[in-house]
Amino acid sequence: MTPPEDPRHPQHPILSPQTLPDSGQLVLRVMPLPADVNANGDIFGGWIMAQVDLAGAVLPSRIAKGRIATVAVNQFVFKQPVSMGDLLSFYARVTRIGNTSISVHVDVFAERNPANLHVVKVTEADLTYVAIDSKGQPRPVPK
Repeated sequence: MTPPEDPRHPQHPILSPQTLPDSGQLVLRVMPLPADVNANGDIFGGWIMAQVDLAGAVLPSRIAKGRIATVAVNQFVFKQPVSMGDLLSFYARVTRIGNTSISVHVDVFAERNPANLHVVKVTEADLTYVAIDSKGQPRPVPK
């Protein structure tokens, strides 16, 4: 299926909805820089993990209405390498709200090759955050 063309720029296709997740919210978009490249020419996995943690914290911080802390990375899967020039989109959805904790699933998609644009899922992760008070102690998540 060919994506529709952008009427303002006919040579540039618009991403079709089928290329992006049908659940979750776009919480972060970022393009890796040359400093983020490892010796193999790919983006450091640790850099991607840091971005996933930032993206994953967006929804829990809204729900907790205050400070949160990452308490677990329950699953992290690198599906494909990330390259210089990839534009990464991070989609998050809450999977569980407990008394003090909030679990989130994050999907990461890369937009590649602007001349012949295609989108691929490069990473997915499940993380858990806990609401904390000013002393760093767990506190109840507001209802």
